[in-house]
Amino acid sequence: MATQLSPESTARASADGLARQGLAPSGSVHWNLGAPELVEAAIRRGEGRLAAMGPFVAVTSPHTGRSPNDKFVVREPSSEADVDWGKVNQPISPAHFDVLLDDVKAYLNALPELFVQDLYCGAEAGTRLSVRYVLPNAWHANFVRNMFIRPALEELASFAPNFTVYHAPEFQADPERHGTRTGTFIVLNLAARTILIGGTRYAGELKKSMFTVMNYMLPKQGQLSMHCSANIGENGDTALFFGLSGTGKTTLSADPVRSLIGDDEHGWSPDGVFNFEGGCYAKAINLSAEQEPDIHATTRMFGTVLENVVLEPITREVKFEDQSITENTRVSYPLHYIRNHVPSGRGGHPKHVVFLTADAFGVLPPISKLTPEQAMYYFLSGYTAKVAGTERGVTEPQATFSACFGAVFLVWHPTKYAEMLGQLLAQHDAQVWLVNTGWSGGAYGVGKRMKLSHTRAMVRAAVAGQLDGVDTVEHPIFGLRMPVSIDGVPDEVLDPRRTWESGEAYDAQATKLAGMFHENIRKFGEAVKAEILAAGPRR
Repeated sequence: MATQLSPESTARASADGLARQGLAPSGSVHWNLGAPELVEAAIRRGEGRLAAMGPFVAVTSPHTGRSPNDKFVVREPSSEADVDWGKVNQPISPAHFDVLLDDVKAYLNALPELFVQDLYCGAEAGTRLSVRYVLPNAWHANFVRNMFIRPALEELASFAPNFTVYHAPEFQADPERHGTRTGTFIVLNLAARTILIGGTRYAGELKKSMFTVMNYMLPKQGQLSMHCSANIGENGDTALFFGLSGTGKTTLSADPVRSLIGDDEHGWSPDGVFNFEGGCYAKAINLSAEQEPDIHATTRMFGTVLENVVLEPITREVKFEDQSITENTRVSYPLHYIRNHVPSGRGGHPKHVVFLTADAFGVLPPISKLTPEQAMYYFLSGYTAKVAGTERGVTEPQATFSACFGAVFLVWHPTKYAEMLGQLLAQHDAQVWLVNTGWSGGAYGVGKRMKLSHTRAMVRAAVAGQLDGVDTVEHPIFGLRMPVSIDGVPDEVLDPRRTWESGEAYDAQATKLAGMFHENIRKFGEAVKAEILAAGPRR
């Protein structure tokens, strides 16, 4: 049977069809459908169901998170010398890739329906990628349509992809035949500008695989790629927020008094900061209208995709506190669903950069001002902490270090990104702040989580420049400069030692965490300059 375009997608099909992808589908091909059509198709195909107010709900079990151990990069001559090979960037041979690509194409060709989405990755026209997603599921097509930048209707006929993602979530790889570890695979071929994803329905792989690509492409062109959110104030002042999952990156950047550029992935070019995406992918666990009104509002909008949430059986209201499927529940929505957003996805050069950490040991200051050397030290450290009970076997806080606040997405060695950031900070005279959104008054289980109202007050003051000249005191172990007074925050909160019942117990816990920092930074060896090493905690 010859390839057939669905009637509703004929006007939105690329002129070259799927010839560039080497595909000759035997079934119907749906090109660039919008959210209403994709939701209708997803319901028709039994891919999920609707929640109250219309968002689509999908369950991705057994994979409810990324599969980093199943991610590979093709080891080929043009990029081999650039890639930081190891646990994050595992090599796979070109021969294995070719066999897997052929098998994935054959699998997709045999399906009764395919969904194609032509999208842009990157709000800066000079460096953006034109990405073609080929997918078997309508809801995954709606997800990528939410997450990336949607071309204008008149651009679609001439859309020429320079990157292709083949998605085969139900296809299982054969490790012996394909060179994979398991049936799950995320394989990047930088030379062929191709990504293969299979063996997992988790939608985050579709997003983060392109982030990994941008982490390779942009530094090669002299621009910095960053795992951070960004917003802009009423005076045009841009701020960046780096942080790992659970540190408050999305929450703090979605501030009603500032406009959101983006919540997760950005580049820094000679012209300023730009978003890679056209949407947001926020954690939904324990989401509330009181604490995060703008994000919560998106969960009641048509076109939103909710991933692995639990619904109340009768009303189909989302039970945000229910983590029976996973703690990693997610909500995907277009950026314009946030009232205060920046339509262009661009901002100027930031004057303030915030590093977020959720310190479950309860010892880091709630906010501190970093020197340029400290900024590089804490950027390379990428510290946060897991709390007891979040994972099996975790009975006390565990330090987590992820270089550049996103080690699992880096392609070059982390020091390349750090050096680029350091140069940009110096060039644009940007101030860096370390903000602890974790615990105060004791470690997890004894102390309490920082009040969001206090953290918001501190961050707002910092990015508005109100803390530039305030008096500070130096932390005796970490050497961090802590403001002594901030409007809206009790003075005693600003010095973490004062919040503990026992100063001696605090000192012991702080010394323990300092030792973990020292142990972690050693893995970089001689790649870290002496002045940066000296900016870490005191021995």
